[in-house]
Amino acid sequence: MVKFFKVAIRYMLFAFIAILLVTINLSLSHAETKGISQYVGSLACKPCHEKEYKKFVTYAKKSTSFKSIERVKKELTKEEIKGCYYCHTTGYGKSGGFISPEKTPHLKNAGCEGCHGPGEFHVKTEDPSYIKGSLTSEDCEACHISERVKAFRYKPLIHGGAH
Repeated sequence: MVKFFKVAIRYMLFAFIAILLVTINLSLSHAETKGISQYVGSLACKPCHEKEYKKFVTYAKKSTSFKSIERVKKELTKEEIKGCYYCHTTGYGKSGGFISPEKTPHLKNAGCEGCHGPGEFHVKTEDPSYIKGSLTSEDCEACHISERVKAFRYKPLIHGGAH
């Protein structure tokens, strides 16, 4: 009978340790998503959203928007160029966003996260609540104000065939 209790105690101890480790792991996973989600770049979206990614890089001018800055930068001051970054890069001026082509090359175009928000937590957890899924024309108007619409012949992405 004593042998039975020793074996039972060992199994209970093993079960307790296993439950404790699972609980700690879940707590750490949850802790990773506290704070501010960082920008990870459009390429991080590709594995789960391959069809959307392909359409985006094929049809959306945003996917190569940094070329517009490079094309006109000779005519602009450094401050004017930085003003372009807000709409022609991903997350410029925000925590974890574009800094420069050298430091953050994966964010140098206006990518998926420019509209859908920083994707770090969404990529880590695959939880759709960490990203903005349904977009409206109001989302587009963060960059495409009426003056820019006239100046750049803007066509909203939701109507441009990229999704």
